[in-house]
Amino acid sequence: MTNGYNKSLPEIVNDLKGELKEFVATRVAMLRSEMSEKLAALKEAVPALIGGLAVLITAWLLFTGFLVTVIAMAFSSPWGWVWSFLIVTAAYLLLGGMLAVAGLAKLKQTKLVPERTLRVLKQDEVWLQTEAKTQI
Repeated sequence: MTNGYNKSLPEIVNDLKGELKEFVATRVAMLRSEMSEKLAALKEAVPALIGGLAVLITAWLLFTGFLVTVIAMAFSSPWGWVWSFLIVTAAYLLLGGMLAVAGLAKLKQTKLVPERTLRVLKQDEVWLQTEAKTQI
């Protein structure tokens, strides 16, 4: 009968292989679980986002027509419609540019990586280093 201290090298290697397989399988399962949670939340949100976006685009187009009409009525020249379209276009370009820059900045801050899995892997790395030092 052998205990943990009297094992032969092949037994130790086989034990380590088994533990490594279990370790990797656990971490892969954790990663899959975390990513499936994120994907499920995304699948629930997408239809509502698409519907809301369609309604908002319709409202935005109607509001744009309203703005162009109001500005064109303020001009008494035959070029009133041209100027009103140019003014609204310039305003939209400025607003759209500012929103795009803000959105890109926010996107750069957002981390899409599985943080929980990476944190556990980092803890495992520290544990393995500690174990390796005590075994040597």
